[in-house]
Amino acid sequence: MQQQPIWKPIIILLVTLITLLYSMPSILGGAPPWYPKWLPHQVISRGLDLQGGLYLLMQVETDKAVEQSAENLVDDVRGIMRTERLRYRGITRSGMDSATLQLSNRSEPEKIRELFKKELPRVEISEDATGKIWKLSLSLLDIEEIRKFAVEQSIETIRSRIDQFGVSEPTIQRQGKERILIQLPGLEDPVRAKNIIGKTARLEFKMVDEKGNLNAALAGRVTPGNILLYGQERDRGTGKMTRQPYLLKKRTVLAGDLLTDARVNIDPQQNEPFVLVTFNRLGARKFSQLTGETVGQRMAIVLDDTVYSAPVIREKIAGGRAQITGNFTPEDAHDLAIVLRAGALPAPVTFIEERTVGPTLGQDSVDQGLASILIGAALVLVFMLIYYKGFGLLANLAVIVNVLILMAVLTGLQATLTLPGIAGAVLLLGMAVDANVLIFERIREELRLGKTPMAAIDHGYAKAFSTIVDANITTLITAIVLYQFGTGPVKGFAVTLSIGLIASMFTAIFLTRVVLSMYVSGRRLKSLSI
Repeated sequence: MQQQPIWKPIIILLVTLITLLYSMPSILGGAPPWYPKWLPHQVISRGLDLQGGLYLLMQVETDKAVEQSAENLVDDVRGIMRTERLRYRGITRSGMDSATLQLSNRSEPEKIRELFKKELPRVEISEDATGKIWKLSLSLLDIEEIRKFAVEQSIETIRSRIDQFGVSEPTIQRQGKERILIQLPGLEDPVRAKNIIGKTARLEFKMVDEKGNLNAALAGRVTPGNILLYGQERDRGTGKMTRQPYLLKKRTVLAGDLLTDARVNIDPQQNEPFVLVTFNRLGARKFSQLTGETVGQRMAIVLDDTVYSAPVIREKIAGGRAQITGNFTPEDAHDLAIVLRAGALPAPVTFIEERTVGPTLGQDSVDQGLASILIGAALVLVFMLIYYKGFGLLANLAVIVNVLILMAVLTGLQATLTLPGIAGAVLLLGMAVDANVLIFERIREELRLGKTPMAAIDHGYAKAFSTIVDANITTLITAIVLYQFGTGPVKGFAVTLSIGLIASMFTAIFLTRVVLSMYVSGRRLKSLSI
């Protein structure tokens, strides 16, 4: 057996030292006070099933996104007709995915048709027998893209909200066509989190119809072009909140998609928090023009069909900033700023399943998982020591280093350890010695054939190498497939399995052989303890 180059034991020492440094905080349950600051302080992140938290399954109401696209189509057609000064009687949304355009006797059908082909190429047009009523429908391709985008955009918006909320290691992924799975480990306030996640956050600015008949609207007779919404108003004398009705013009004069920022400020006079929103360049120009044209009128700030405030515009407001007041608590103002910064959901979401995992259950899972690992490790180590004697001690060293590498990589990658991940770790205790078993049995066969101890070791490692690589690569491919197509718990198992497989190949093929070579180097062995 040839003497190993000096760089091989150096690599083993470095790997062992680095894994010890990364895994020590996790082994001790956190970095101790004496632990130097320049050393890694991260601990293994635990999943929902280990530390408790919130599990949510949400349904994205993609039909609402299609309806909103049909509403946008109505606005687009109205804008085109006005810009080109084309005559028509009216346009309204009809059905979920279409609008109805009524032409007048003085309309120019051919000109309108050519204009629509140019400006709205993917809208399907059908006419009635008179040619005066046109049905404008979204194409099936457009509808499919709208539904797909609604789910994808909802995932990104929810992810942005959760990141600002401060939950570490959340799981947010698509499930099926229209569902979103969310896991928030370690969450302490599920109700507040649900409010932030589920709020559509559709911000709109609408003008108050001061000349309209509010009493008639309250009686159910809302005139076309108007809408009746409500807000909360605090009585300054008693402090009680009352429901305040507002008769608003249906048209949205400014939308929240033009926002770039939202921050919480404190009103020095009232000592109450408010949300200061900032528009982008286009929004600032529109807001300045709008306030300049409506001085003396009231503008309502509406969020998800709730009026937060309806102040009188005293003067033209330049600079692209507006205040949202509404008798907020500091927490309410902070949460509102979060959802406004993250943007509105493209469609409402519905919670169809909710589970709260308590920290007690999570701790029980951790304790039982650790107990299974310790018991499994003890049984494997004792068996290897009894069955393979001195070589069993070498295999046990490889198992210990393998576990340290697994813990260090999970910590360094900040991967989330789940209950299936612990199951994968228990499985790896057996798999970690599997390669050594193949090598040791090969060495025994060579010894029975009459070869010297040195030759038996060399041939044992050489003949077992291809078998070990083939077995581990096929298992690794399976783990990669599980990670690619599995859900959260399955992914946790796949991650642990993949890391452990790579680590076991390093310890079984490289570490044990280098250590064994260093031990037998210069010795004239007549027998092996195997």
